[in-house]
Amino acid sequence: MSDIPGRSAQPLEVGTAHVVTLRGELDLLAAPALRARLDMLTAGPCPDLVLDLRPVSFIDCSGLGVLCRVRNRVRARHGRLRLVTGSTSLRRVLRHTGMAGVFELLPGMPVGVAGPPATDTGDRSVL
Repeated sequence: MSDIPGRSAQPLEVGTAHVVTLRGELDLLAAPALRARLDMLTAGPCPDLVLDLRPVSFIDCSGLGVLCRVRNRVRARHGRLRLVTGSTSLRRVLRHTGMAGVFELLPGMPVGVAGPPATDTGDRSVL
């Protein structure tokens, strides 16, 4: 299993939460496919989405745009979005862009929500 830039694991549904692990670079090249995949996951009422950004190595304005879009979709549908990141650089980017208080940021997976198992060998492509 290799880290493919801008790719994500298949969502893992835990209770009502969908957990999606994003990997590599969230940039202009990755944004369209990621946007489409996250739009599918947030199409219904009250979506509960956890995005694990810990394996993300880079994010540009296109990646931030996708995160803002998914946040707006989730809020419009009275759902919840959580971003899991331990990255100081991502937190710094959010702070400098004025978005630090916009997202619910967590240092690890929330209690009761588990990410993919360590031995997960599922398809790692966005679509």
